[in-house]
Amino acid sequence: MKIAFCTLGCKVNQYDTQAMRELFEQAGYEVAEFDETADIYLINTCTVTATGDKKSRQMVARAHAKNPNAKVIVAGCYSQRAPQEVCRLPGVNLVIGTKDRKKIVELVEGLREGGAAVSAVGELRGETAFETLSATRENRTRAQLKIQEGCDRYCAYCIIPYARGPLRSRAPQDIHCEIERLAAGGYCEVVLTGIHLMSYGKDLGDGIDLLSAIAQAESVPGIRRIRLSSLEPQLLSNEFVQTLAGSPKVCRQFHLSLQSGSPTVLRRMNRRYTPEEYAQCVQALRKAMPGCAITTDVIVGFPGESEAEFEETLEFVRRMELARIHVFPYSRREGTAAYAMAGQLPRAVKAARAKRLIEAAAALEQAYVASLVGTRQAVLLEEMEEGCAAGYTDTYVRVRVPNGGERLLGGIVPVVIQQAQGAHLLGNIEQ
Repeated sequence: MKIAFCTLGCKVNQYDTQAMRELFEQAGYEVAEFDETADIYLINTCTVTATGDKKSRQMVARAHAKNPNAKVIVAGCYSQRAPQEVCRLPGVNLVIGTKDRKKIVELVEGLREGGAAVSAVGELRGETAFETLSATRENRTRAQLKIQEGCDRYCAYCIIPYARGPLRSRAPQDIHCEIERLAAGGYCEVVLTGIHLMSYGKDLGDGIDLLSAIAQAESVPGIRRIRLSSLEPQLLSNEFVQTLAGSPKVCRQFHLSLQSGSPTVLRRMNRRYTPEEYAQCVQALRKAMPGCAITTDVIVGFPGESEAEFEETLEFVRRMELARIHVFPYSRREGTAAYAMAGQLPRAVKAARAKRLIEAAAALEQAYVASLVGTRQAVLLEEMEEGCAAGYTDTYVRVRVPNGGERLLGGIVPVVIQQAQGAHLLGNIEQ
């Protein structure tokens, strides 16, 4: 039996898809590419924006058109939020949402021929246990490890707490075992990821927090790099920053969520910090770890956002000299507090503001990348690209190395950076 996978959305979704893929492989299924003819298609969906919903429906339609006789399985946030809507899509056989993924092979093998779509979506509100899934692949050198699920922040624009449920954390001893398994498999970098990563351990008690999870990763000899997927500024204590700075393994790239540089917009969003508090966190990180990369997300066109408020965001991100910004036009999501807010902006206004911020972000990224020219960087070489070994610095800047060969792939090598090429770097291995 051939099965094909499609993943939409975040790194957590990618991890969940990979874990389900490995369960099918263990059961003897052959994995096909999504554009190939397969017996089963599994689409892991996203609902963070209306575009995510639309793409999810398009992928379901594409799978059904490719093989009308195939079983189409829909998982993820969109199916968790709107299971009956997904069940009505042509070709869908099974809907599972964001839980019971460990049972996916059993559920698929239990499907009856024909009949209406089956929803196995379970209620999340009472969930207390972390679903321990194992996944290894991102590439040959870097692996994701999901250690946290759910969110309790309820930002005004966000549907994810409703689609992912309450906070659940992976047990520290299980984190250690998984990281040992990854190290044994040859991975030297692990990315700790979750829906709201800095809430890790909040549900476990006994003083367990994200630093506890980082310590588990640090204690495994084969792991040379630990990368954190996303951080919240209001939770970034001085102790946390100093502990990260004292670790030789923690990567100096920090995705510090912003969403807006306007204090009034942040209040309407129900974000729990001000721009100046965010700036203090950036300053603390840079003081403790000079040269670190601060990356972020920004939403433009939130309900009621005036031109002056948008200009505050533009000015703020420039002042912060952020290394990379992911820009999202506000997407209205039914069920969130922002859905009913006055001042919903026209699509054209949101698109125009997004374009201006993307242009500013590109200039900031190029400036950060250019600042690395002439420096010595440790680069994890991952693949060959146009005859060069290529990989990433610990600040997650792409580097191509002409004097690096395949024999060096999988290793961390010292590279002298010679020039910037847009958002990438070119350098030679230090002799």
